[in-house]
Amino acid sequence: MTFNYPKNEKLKSKNTIDLLFSEGKSVSKYPLRLVFVENPTESELLKFGVSVSKRYFKKAVDRNYFKRILRECYRLNKNILLENIDKPYAIMFFYQTKDQLSYHEIHEKTILLFEKFISEIKK
Repeated sequence: MTFNYPKNEKLKSKNTIDLLFSEGKSVSKYPLRLVFVENPTESELLKFGVSVSKRYFKKAVDRNYFKRILRECYRLNKNILLENIDKPYAIMFFYQTKDQLSYHEIHEKTILLFEKFISEIKK
């Protein structure tokens, strides 16, 4: 398993992002939220994006720090997703609190959130 986050996995399409917010389903594990939608038009199995709210972190430095952490947690744990999905999905990852959790806490929550996501799509 390669632990990389190549350009073709990044969620950049405005149409796909609009589809996520209009038709996407959501799973949460405090303080993280994952919004996902099945994306049959895409050839890539996963398209992934992150977001940190300006409401909670006014300074761009702080938002960028948490976005880096979220991308790193995804990069290290995406094998959990890839082993359990068979259709292409677009996924957006949100950090939704003022609390500044440590990397290890966020990493553990990410694993739990991915497992919750897998159980949700298996239904």
